[in-house]
Amino acid sequence: MIDDRSAALVLGQGPLDVNVQTTLGEARLSAYLGKGLVLYFYPKDDTPGCTVEGQDFTRLHADFLAAGYQVVGVSRDSLRAHQRFIEKYSYTIALISDPEEVLCSAFGVMKDKTMYGKPVRGVDRSTFVFNRQGQMVAAWRSVKVPGHAEEVLAKVHTLSA
Repeated sequence: MIDDRSAALVLGQGPLDVNVQTTLGEARLSAYLGKGLVLYFYPKDDTPGCTVEGQDFTRLHADFLAAGYQVVGVSRDSLRAHQRFIEKYSYTIALISDPEEVLCSAFGVMKDKTMYGKPVRGVDRSTFVFNRQGQMVAAWRSVKVPGHAEEVLAKVHTLSA
């Protein structure tokens, strides 16, 4: 399924209830029911844009938690790569390893890109917010990193008000 967003989850739907491998251990996405969840997808650990995005979400993590929302990042990288990434930049957020693209496909974030003039299939930087009832209430696709974490936090504050 290449760049087929017709199968992607849509606003009002709940998260895919699957087991995921996180840097905090195995979990089910349904474990976040009763809490808010910010799920952001990024292309690759330890690359410039992905590093800044993780730093921004970490910098604001306490504010997200105070609003009742957990922030979790998702990429196709291994748990080992995620752990090194977290340690290198002192992230406070958990990361999900999705090497088989189960979540990436469910959320429709895989797309064809061009890198250094060559076609590649990769993750379209995207963020999804789920309310305490588990329904998707906001989505951003093709995210530009500067100011994005602040924009998501502002949205979370309007949902928590």
